[in-house]
Amino acid sequence: QVQLVESGGGLVQAGASLRLSCTASQRSLLPYFLGWSRQAPGKEREFVGYISWSNGWTTLANSVQGRFTISRDSAANTMYLHMNNLKPEDTAVYYCGLSPIETMSLAGFRSWGQGTQVTVSS
Repeated sequence: QVQLVESGGGLVQAGASLRLSCTASQRSLLPYFLGWSRQAPGKEREFVGYISWSNGWTTLANSVQGRFTISRDSAANTMYLHMNNLKPEDTAVYYCGLSPIETMSLAGFRSWGQGTQVTVSS
């Protein structure tokens, strides 16, 4: 079973940028979609976006479009979430997961990592 490990979170001020990483334990990721979700305190988990490992195409939630992008480094088995112009409402634990199908549904993803905390101060 693939294991995913997130890193790169931290405390930043509003307007700053941050890059999160998600590294997979196996190389054979071609059939999969890797995605990001986040959960703020007291709120339900929200889907952020995903990337097709085979062709690099990405889809992002409306709430982060224009500020966040997703990329991958196939040689490093690593997906990135590039977050720009961060806002206090982006404060959350960010998780990465894996899906065998293209979906924006959290239920379609599995192997979620332990998460990395992002805190944006105003």
